[in-house]
Amino acid sequence: MLTAIALALAVRRLDYVVTLLIVAIFLALTLNPLVEMLMRRGLRRSGAVSVVFLWLLVAITGIGALVIPPIVDESTALMYDAPTYTQQLLEHEWIQQADRDFQLTDRFQNELQKRVASGELASQVTGGVLGAGRVVATGAFGAFTVLVLTLYLLATLPQVKRAGYALVPASRRTRVQDLSERIMARVGGYAAGQFLVATINAACSWVMMTVLGIPYAAVLAVLVGFLGLIPLVGATIGAVVVGLIALSVSVKTAIIVLVYYGIYQQIENYVIVPNIMKRTVSVPGAVTVVAALIGGTLLGILGALLAIPTAAGLLLLYEEVLVPRQEKR
Repeated sequence: MLTAIALALAVRRLDYVVTLLIVAIFLALTLNPLVEMLMRRGLRRSGAVSVVFLWLLVAITGIGALVIPPIVDESTALMYDAPTYTQQLLEHEWIQQADRDFQLTDRFQNELQKRVASGELASQVTGGVLGAGRVVATGAFGAFTVLVLTLYLLATLPQVKRAGYALVPASRRTRVQDLSERIMARVGGYAAGQFLVATINAACSWVMMTVLGIPYAAVLAVLVGFLGLIPLVGATIGAVVVGLIALSVSVKTAIIVLVYYGIYQQIENYVIVPNIMKRTVSVPGAVTVVAALIGGTLLGILGALLAIPTAAGLLLLYEEVLVPRQEKR
């Protein structure tokens, strides 16, 4: 009992490390079909892993180059125009009336002078900057760690699998190996297929936004792609975000956007997804909802992303192991 409690506490303290490892394993299984495809074309595993990993780095760099400059430009413009926006806000009649009634300007100036004199403002600003810097540094370190772990797992995946299979009794090793290979292949296929579906959604969204003249089309397309990876609600959230941005152009544009996504979702559900996912484990709708809820509750967005392929693997075990065993009784 004490050993179990100590183990649970240790796992809880290592939750960040475990999360990074799970993400790396998931990415390795996702990229492994590409590695094996290149190996069938004559490349050694080391060369295939290098090609796939280089492609991954190029994709990440391209997305960063696409998203970061507009964010920096818009943030700079916002900071430059902030005094103007503030002055326009203060010129509103209801703001001036509230200031006359409650002396908001005087209270704000007095509170600001107190915080400056006590040094509290400086400590809060410094703490906020340091906290933001710590979050950025932690995120960058986590991303780098995941990439390194993914590279090592891709390069040594056959050895890792052999070591794992060696722990299984020889009498059951063949069956366990067969099921494990099928689960890993289908989980990786599901993840790769979901990424391709999200990429198609992002590309079509970019074309649509460019034609309609919606601002920040490239950034919004990347956002739609990332949200499309989230099961059940991701694509809907992406459509709503684009619709709200389109509303700044005109009501007509926003209506066109919503109609577009309504039609696109039908094409995706009945044409794109069935053709891309036909080689993976099909997961019933009820299982999808329950798995996404459980995964989201345990690990947030990451858990929701991993829940469906995990459920697909468990469903394969149910169909191949549990049901046949019950039939023999």
